[in-house]
Amino acid sequence: MAKGNNLLIFILTLGVFGILNTEMGVIGILPSIGEHFHVSVSKAGWLVSFFALVVAVSGPTMPLLFSGINRKKVMLLVLGVFVLGNFVSIFTSNFTIALVARVIPAFFHPIYCSLAFTVAAASVSKEEAPKAVSKVFIGVSAGMVVGVPIASFIASATSLQLAMVFFVIVNTMAFIATLLFVPSMPVKERLSYGAQLSVLKKSLTWLSIVTVILLNSAVFGVYSYLAEYLKTVTNMSTNTISLILFVYGGANIIGNIVAGKLLTKNAAQFVASFPFVLGMVYILLFLFGQFTLPMAFITLIWGILGGVGGNINQYWIASSAPEAPDFANGLFISSCNVGTTFGAAVGGLFISEMGTQYVVLVGILSLILSLVTIFLRIYMFTPTQQLSR
Repeated sequence: MAKGNNLLIFILTLGVFGILNTEMGVIGILPSIGEHFHVSVSKAGWLVSFFALVVAVSGPTMPLLFSGINRKKVMLLVLGVFVLGNFVSIFTSNFTIALVARVIPAFFHPIYCSLAFTVAAASVSKEEAPKAVSKVFIGVSAGMVVGVPIASFIASATSLQLAMVFFVIVNTMAFIATLLFVPSMPVKERLSYGAQLSVLKKSLTWLSIVTVILLNSAVFGVYSYLAEYLKTVTNMSTNTISLILFVYGGANIIGNIVAGKLLTKNAAQFVASFPFVLGMVYILLFLFGQFTLPMAFITLIWGILGGVGGNINQYWIASSAPEAPDFANGLFISSCNVGTTFGAAVGGLFISEMGTQYVVLVGILSLILSLVTIFLRIYMFTPTQQLSR
């Protein structure tokens, strides 16, 4: 049984990697995309921004609509849509068609990711659920980090089309593995849409959503400008910046493993301590960010905390609405996207008004506000009250 669970979680991780790889991997090949379709790099960037916008909008709704269907069939549908969309992107020479081929799969993105977290948690005991989810998060981190340099390398060494073939291969592997090795998973107790939506009546759910928005703003409001920070404040070379970004991504994966273990012990205490620890890292970043070696070490610790933060966010919302896990995970995905958008916007404002070094302020302010909502949840809701409020 344990081996079966491990294989299932590995396939879920591979699937999440394929989907996140499709979403983020194009960042590394935007100049090539611009040249291929004869559009500006900023217009090519629509392939990223439109995808993210659709994910944010469809996050709560699409998992809800598909919550009553056999989970294996839904996974195969989503992976099939991603394979088809990537195939179209390889062969089309029309930018509008390429954009549509990106946007349609984006609607299905939250369905698979939500199911992956739900199925992973349900495959083990309640106490071990955070560990199982943390393993799936490795696919998220790898998809966000590994896909960018690999796609960029393939495009520069061969062609744009072969870089996109990489996306097809990963999603096809996940599709075949799901088809062959994932058992049929019919939904035994189908929840009505009304029952799932009722979790939005609880103040506990909204406190958790606001917390996730603030925590994601704290991480990505600063991380979004890490390359710019390394260039203008630390004065690193382009190659060194690429290396540091890779260090951050690799550290994210470590953070996923760490979070999975710590969330199974005293989750509330762990979550409450997170803003303090990340806040200290941001203070060190502000004080020593102009020095290369300290910055490399700070980025390593920051990357680990970034991975930890993603797991905390998923746990915080999922645990606020355990009666509707698919919908809760959809809320998690949307909240993260809102937090990323909000943090990046405020971070850009601090940079334009005060300078790049002061982008850490969006992180620190977001963390301070998150502490308020975290402690409100901890002290307002006892375990017996959480399901009713």
